Amino acid sequence: MLGRVHDMGYTMTEDEFELVAERALGQLPAALLSMMENVAIFIEDAYTPLPGEDPNTKLLGLYEGTALTDRDSGWGAGAMPDRITIYKDAILEICSTEKQVEEEVGITIVHEIAHHFGIDDDRLHQLGWG
Repeated sequence: MLGRVHDMGYTMTEDEFELVAERALGQLPAALLSMMENVAIFIEDAYTPLPGEDPNTKLLGLYEGTALTDRDSGWGAGAMPDRITIYKDAILEICSTEKQVEEEVGITIVHEIAHHFGIDDDRLHQLGWG
């Protein structure tokens, strides 16, 4: 067993969380991953709210980029990769086992990948991936 349970959720080192995230990513269908274009996945400790956002905003993950459905023929010349960020602290806070962490990371990655494909939050909630 990698992590430990405490009052505020589950704890893991950065290396332990990275291993769990790699396992979760490895569970995704290769066909889905092969359709992604110019996307990098990162792990950070916590989301930093932007000016004007509620300072207590907590996110499990964030997609930043241009969805495939919004790209035109001129898109991409020198474009930086889209970015999916997974927030370790927020995920650990809501989990109490390593298995839950792996499941939540998987759900979060699927949710953010869906944004890359142009699926919005309302539709994701309808599909059960909210």
